[in-house]
Order: sequence, then C-alpha cells, then structure tokens
Amino acid sequence: MHDKRHRIVLLLFTIVFIVIGVWVAQIINGTLPYADRWTRGLVDSLDHSYWYQAARFITELGSRSFIIPLLLVMSIVLLILFKDWFAAFMFAGGTIAAHTLNKLIKNLVDRERPSISVAANAEGYSFPSGHAMISMVCYGLLGYFLVKRMKSSKAIMATQLFFSLLVFLIGLSRYIINVHYLTDVMAGFVIGFICLIGIIYLYEWIQKYRSRS
Repeated sequence: MHDKRHRIVLLLFTIVFIVIGVWVAQIINGTLPYADRWTRGLVDSLDHSYWYQAARFITELGSRSFIIPLLLVMSIVLLILFKDWFAAFMFAGGTIAAHTLNKLIKNLVDRERPSISVAANAEGYSFPSGHAMISMVCYGLLGYFLVKRMKSSKAIMATQLFFSLLVFLIGLSRYIINVHYLTDVMAGFVIGFICLIGIIYLYEWIQKYRSRS
C-alpha cells in the first residue's frame, strides 16, 4: 500500500513537471500557454473590484518588505522555542535559498509580466511567481517548525490550514492584481512545494546525524 502511494505521487509529480515543461517551452517560444489565454478575461473583469482591493492587501504578506522582518522576528522566536540555532537557520536559510532559486529560474525563462507595479513589488521577470514560491517555502517552514512544538491535534490542524490558506491567497493575489499570469503562480506553488519538502527532509536528516553525534 505504501509503495503504491509512492508510485501515485511520483506519477502525479511527473505529469506536473511535463505540464510545466510544456509551459516553459511555449513561453520561451513567445507563445502564451492555453491556461493563460483562457483566464485573461477573468483577471480583466476583477480590475478595481472589491476582490482586487483585497488582493492588494494580501499580496503584501508575501512582499519583501514583510518577509524580511518576518524572517528576523520568527528566527528569534524559533531560536527560543527550540533552544537551538539550527531550526532558525533552516527557516531563514531555506527562505533565502528559495528566493535565490526563484531569481535564477526567472532569468533563465526570461518572461515579461502582464503588467509592472512597483507598489506591488512586481518588477523584473514573471515566471515563476516569487510570491507564490517563496511564500510556500517561508510560511510552509514556519508552520512546520511551529507544529513541532504543539501537542494539541486541533491546534496542529488549525495551524496547517491557516498557513496553507495564506500561501494560496498570496499566490492567487498576484494573478488577481495582474502582475503574474496564472501559470506563473501555479509553477511557483509547485516549485516552492518541492523546495519545501526538500528542505524539511534535509533538516530531519541532519538532525538525526546531530543526535547520533
């Protein structure tokens, strides 16, 4: 049963990677992916609506001006909670690594944004969405470490649900305010999730090594 589940997950990730690969090939060739063509009308209809104003607020929770102070404050909180520097280091270092990887991919794909907004921290290249990808890693790691210090199953579930919803809304906000295509956001979620899982596995592997030493 366990092996079957692993095969299903591997198949799903393979399909997702193929889809993203097709998107990247289309973008590099100057073609707008079908998913973006089908959804442009919706984002245009949301311009200056209530949903647009709400998205402008939510998007700031994934912006540099908010993430950097969050990293500093929560690194100190994790240092106190774990009484060990390593959790704080992996939280901050993992988020910074995700930011660096995001910049590298953006420069390689070289996709222009649907619109530029300095106020919304939306300059430079578009694919994948930095807000979606970095928020997935930052808030995902924060939720992971906080949950490790919780004993209540209800508190654990509420924390996981809160951070999952927050990451989803931050990514979606970039599409609603028209500074990213939908494929940018979806790719950001996927790549960010893979980075998140990789960082968690690395943390747990090193922790086992540290405990044996």
